[in-house]
Amino acid sequence: MPTLVFGFLIFWAPHLINDTLIHKWVLLLMVFLTTYVIPLLSIVMMKLTGNISSFQMESKDERVFPFSMISLFYMVATYFFYLKFQVDPVLILAMASITVCVILLTSLTFFWKISAHMTGVSGFMAIVVAVSIKYPSNFQLEVLLGSIILAGLIGSARLNLNAHRPFEVYFGFLLGFAICFGTFVFMI
Repeated sequence: MPTLVFGFLIFWAPHLINDTLIHKWVLLLMVFLTTYVIPLLSIVMMKLTGNISSFQMESKDERVFPFSMISLFYMVATYFFYLKFQVDPVLILAMASITVCVILLTSLTFFWKISAHMTGVSGFMAIVVAVSIKYPSNFQLEVLLGSIILAGLIGSARLNLNAHRPFEVYFGFLLGFAICFGTFVFMI
């Protein structure tokens, strides 16, 4: 989802971003590597070493260690984008809000098995909605509708696969939406 968020901000909301020293495709590649490839490889290693029994991580107890590691990766990525690469403040804000979502999701994993998929997709949808509200002249209906349809498909899939109960899907949605929407409405 961070790659999708950055892609949206770079290509569909470029009016929010000043020119950066890093080329946009290099930046997208860095986001993809630090928020998808590295966490994915760490989860594969956890599976191979027996730290998790399956990639689905069906019990909430099994999710704590992988989610903690992913939270750490996101914090490090946010730190590097902010201090080392001097990425545009709007992109840092996006990465920071996503990181907060992941940290809160990890904290709540001690008590519930909240849908991380819904947290991610609703965070993306919230950023699209917030940008559309704040900058109506640059409104992108197709992106907004696409994010709503994507959220509906993912929520339906999580329920259809019996991966979560409805409350876990709804709460995941509310968590991602509230953090990202609030951040973007009040900070940009």
